[in-house]
Order: sequence, then C-alpha cells, then structure tokens
Amino acid sequence: MDLVIRAAVVFLFIYLVTRVAGKRELSSMEPFDLILLVVMGDLVQQSITQSDYSVTGALIVISTITLLTVFVSWVNWRFRSLRSVLEGQPVVLVENGKLIEQNMKRERITVEDIESEGRQQQVTNIADMRWALLETSGRISVIPASE
Repeated sequence: MDLVIRAAVVFLFIYLVTRVAGKRELSSMEPFDLILLVVMGDLVQQSITQSDYSVTGALIVISTITLLTVFVSWVNWRFRSLRSVLEGQPVVLVENGKLIEQNMKRERITVEDIESEGRQQQVTNIADMRWALLETSGRISVIPASE
C-alpha cells in the first residue's frame, strides 16, 4: 500500500508541475529537456520505490500510475466542467491582426513564435491573421483573415 500512496503523490505532483510549466514549453522539447526528463524519471523511480527492487513493486507502481492516467482521462471526458481545469483552455494571442500582449506575456510567447507558426501555416504577416490561438497541446493555430 505504501507504494501506491507514493506513486499517487508523485503522479499528482508531476501533473501539477506540467500544468504550471505551461503549454508552449511542453510542446517544444530540446535535447536538454529530453535528458532532464530521463534524469527526473530516475529520481521519481527512486522516490517511489525507495529500496524495493522487486518485480511486484514495479508492477504495483506501473499499475497505479497507469490507472491514475486512465482515471484523469476519464474524468476529463466525463465531466465537461472539469476539462478546463485538467487540460486548460486555448488562449487567444492574435485577434484581427492585433497582438494580445497580455496573453503573450502570461504564456511566455514571443512575436517570433507566432510569426514562425504563421509561416508554417502559410500566413506570412501577423496583420493577415484573424486569430492565432495557443491550443491546450501547446501548438499555435493560425486562422487567416481571408477565411
């Protein structure tokens, strides 16, 4: 039972940290971020299992984290009112060709990020954007003014 409690606490902490980190940071991983994730995984494993190196302990921890992941997914699907808390909401970065600086600052998005995403979606100028939204996945969706 001790393994289940430790796994649940670590799961909730990781979920909170990923929500605080922000959408954009999680969508664009650099090599350093990948290394950091591997190191964090090892640290998490040590904190959950402590000195329990048994296969049973590993299976209990994996099962607990899997069940919690499925449960959060189910709650997100079942209770629409909790979806914005669990997933977040899209954030408007550009409206009718005008930057919304307050939202950009809060989400730590630069003009260059928006321009880069616009170019990838064949919109070369911010003035030509009806909307640019930071989606809950961390991607920026651009809707051209011509649509």
